[in-house]
Amino acid sequence: MKLVRLRDASRPRIALTLEGAPIEALQGDTLLTALLAADAGHLRNSEFGDGPRAGFCLMAACQDCWVVVEGLGRVRACATLAEDGMEVRRG
Repeated sequence: MKLVRLRDASRPRIALTLEGAPIEALQGDTLLTALLAADAGHLRNSEFGDGPRAGFCLMAACQDCWVVVEGLGRVRACATLAEDGMEVRRG
């Protein structure tokens, strides 16, 4: 399910990549918001075998939104601001 923006859609646009594919975000988005708004689907597969994950707590307390950012390593997408030029891989 794609995230639909209801407000603040006039913020400046930034470009990043997910698995090498270009996606667009808005300045001030977290990586999780950017990826969900870009209809990226899941962020990773659960290590417990219960399927794809795309975030759970949305406050950096769980491990459901881990992604890998070039130059930063493994980060929680819900607590990391998207920046222009970021290269993101599913965790």
